[in-house]
Amino acid sequence: MIKSMTGYGKAEAVLSDRKFMIEMKSVNHRFLEISLRLPGMLLPLEGEIKRRIGEQFSRGRIEATLRMESNGSAETADRFTLNLPLVRNYHALLGQLKEELHLGGEITLEMMAGFRDAFVPTETSQDPAALWEGLSKILAEAIRTLMEMREKEGESLKRDLTARLDLIAGFLEGIAGRAPQVVLDYQKRLTDRVRELTGGMVMDEARLLQEVAIMAEKSDITEEIVRFRSHIDQFTELLTGDDAAGRKIDFLIQEMGREINTIGSKRINTIGSKSGDAEISRNVIEIKSELAKLREQVQNIE
Repeated sequence: MIKSMTGYGKAEAVLSDRKFMIEMKSVNHRFLEISLRLPGMLLPLEGEIKRRIGEQFSRGRIEATLRMESNGSAETADRFTLNLPLVRNYHALLGQLKEELHLGGEITLEMMAGFRDAFVPTETSQDPAALWEGLSKILAEAIRTLMEMREKEGESLKRDLTARLDLIAGFLEGIAGRAPQVVLDYQKRLTDRVRELTGGMVMDEARLLQEVAIMAEKSDITEEIVRFRSHIDQFTELLTGDDAAGRKIDFLIQEMGREINTIGSKRINTIGSKSGDAEISRNVIEIKSELAKLREQVQNIE
């Protein structure tokens, strides 16, 4: 199943009279990168949380944020305490600042209460290990919702990729169907040109056919077309497979690009830019255009 690397997931629950909420969002990235933000008391769980996330995803930059809030009940009103050592330090620093710069004004209660972390949650009853059973369920739910969104986005990508692949296959068959006629057209042009230059003299048909055969061999694109068809078949299989396919599809697009470049260069180098077939040239351009669009879309696939 094709999955996008873009998505969002969220889950929340109340544990031990506190509300815990996990938000996860993912964006494109060449490899898997997990960025985690946790409250200080939950930092011991960082490794396990990253491991759980890493088990479910193979590519993308995933940002996960876990927030912890009081549920506002009377039972949790005493869950905050004064960070007295920090407040004393603030007071001492302010006193030093007044003395050093000869400043006026009083150090007030309002001023001291406004400092960050002057009041902090009481965490003595919040053992991270004891919370893990409940937190792991919230994490699993957030991961599930993120995966669902990535899968939904992946379905949209799959439809777009399939449509473009069908276009490319059609252009390729147009090239394959036109290629034999190009050789016949070249033979006719060569015959007419020789007759024009010889003024109607008898031509060496064997020599003429030899030249046409040499040109046909040099401009033959059968192998390139066969390989390109194989790449299309592999691409289609990857779109319906269960494994992460982004890197493999990106590689196939590169190979398709090489094949179509070879097809284009063979027609020009052997037949000539002025006498090259317009229909084949148009199809080559269309394929290159669609490959560029595929390449851009594939950057979103896990």
